[in-house]
Amino acid sequence: MVLYGAQAKLDKFMVDNLHSPKVSAYIPSFNNQDTIEASLHSLLNQTISPAEVFVVDDGSTDHTENIVRSSKDERVKYIRGNRNKYRYPSKSFYHWLAGPVEAANIALCNVTGEWIARIDDDDEWTEDHLQVLLDFAVKGQYEFVSSDLLMKHHDGDRVVTVGDDPKDNTGIGATQTWLYKSCFRKMKYNIHCWRKSYFRVNDTDLQQRFFNAGVKIGYLKKVTAMIEPRDGEKFIGSKAYIQHSEKYEKFYR
Repeated sequence: MVLYGAQAKLDKFMVDNLHSPKVSAYIPSFNNQDTIEASLHSLLNQTISPAEVFVVDDGSTDHTENIVRSSKDERVKYIRGNRNKYRYPSKSFYHWLAGPVEAANIALCNVTGEWIARIDDDDEWTEDHLQVLLDFAVKGQYEFVSSDLLMKHHDGDRVVTVGDDPKDNTGIGATQTWLYKSCFRKMKYNIHCWRKSYFRVNDTDLQQRFFNAGVKIGYLKKVTAMIEPRDGEKFIGSKAYIQHSEKYEKFYR
């Protein structure tokens, strides 16, 4: 009887969260004035609206702050950080590995929702991103869900899906597609991830720790987020940082 009552309460909680979820979303950002407006727009115009949106600016020197503050949406909360302390070697590849860590961790310290979602300042979500992932999480009673990511390249689009990396057995997709219970918000990104020999990128380091902690993980085979090269670039992610190393080292200086 006790177990039945506990299950009934759990079922009610899951149903209530499906129909009236409180999702906290955040964007770690640095000097991406050309793309952050589109990212923020895709976040604010979801079929299920996030309750709050934290844009954590990691000390930008461009017009990122003005763009974010120009939003009249009361859900948007701008937080400005700084880059005064040493974090890691100031080389392009290390910026790729650990660049968003400090800003992302500041956001995680501020979220108040039952669920957490992240989008970077050069990504976009499909309009039903939160809807389909939350529905999938609730129905499967998952604590952490993710989905396919569409990467738009100069030589053709590619869908990045779980299992593309044979060494990755976590069942977790790209960070732009993450949605998870906020009870795990104390699991922060690791500024020393670059020191590792594998799972060195800040998000893959964290997803491995989620997996090792026994979090109940689900994966949805559906594209709910997109990313494309920045202006003047052909590649995305580490390839872009390597190909334009001088640009990014000056960018982060």
